[in-house]
Amino acid sequence: MADLPATVGAALAAARGRIPAGEARLFLREILGVTAARIAAYPEDTLTPEQAGRFADLLARRESGEPVAYLLGVREFYGRDFKVGPAVLIPRPETELIVDLVRERVPVGAAPTILDLGTGSGALAVTLALELSAAQVTAVDFSSAALAVARANADALGARVRFVESDWFAALTAGERFGVIVSNPPYVADGDPHLAEGDVRFEPASALASGPAGLDDIVRIVTAAPAFLEPGGWLLLEHGYDQAPAVREQLRAGGFAEVASARDLAGIERITLGRRP
Repeated sequence: MADLPATVGAALAAARGRIPAGEARLFLREILGVTAARIAAYPEDTLTPEQAGRFADLLARRESGEPVAYLLGVREFYGRDFKVGPAVLIPRPETELIVDLVRERVPVGAAPTILDLGTGSGALAVTLALELSAAQVTAVDFSSAALAVARANADALGARVRFVESDWFAALTAGERFGVIVSNPPYVADGDPHLAEGDVRFEPASALASGPAGLDDIVRIVTAAPAFLEPGGWLLLEHGYDQAPAVREQLRAGGFAEVASARDLAGIERITLGRRP
């Protein structure tokens, strides 16, 4: 116990040079249940041995590269806190663009049927169900562990979502049609060196990599989607920073109209969409 930090200031000093200061403060806020202002103003606040031990554990795990979202068990998406863990991909801010694009295409007061393929934490499905309160949202994932996380998020946030364990469209009822299909599928190339770097090392590989060019799952979705889309229905796909031309080509080859790509806040073509004629 002698090596554990006894105060907030000592904890911040122990973290210096090991992890970013902002992350250390975030851990202390979580452990102590106080505001950032309190952390900054009262470095003399004491830590119990239990609190100090928890901080030391979080510090060591973060220093080894474990994602902050997994350590705290939560990540914000579209202004809401979503539970996350190693069974699901950590929601990214750029994926919020899909929600914006869907909202732009759904008339006010409409009750669209929406399908989220590979829902993971449920961030997209739950957010769309809450933002479009009349929508009927179905979310699929092949991972039962991921679906358990997604269901917990839907329950916690009060969203009405139907969950189906499925390998993309495989378990859906024949003849089902949706007005909107969205997906943030795996799109990293097998063997990409980024898979061995940073937070990605701890995320489920099955949610990240997809063939030699990273396009295998996108091709599967684009090929099968027309049979599950209503006439005039939209398909929206997230993809890698350099994949927009290839995804547009796939959509056009699949008979989609009004094919276009949208840029995220970093100016990267991140979402490509098309409409079934």
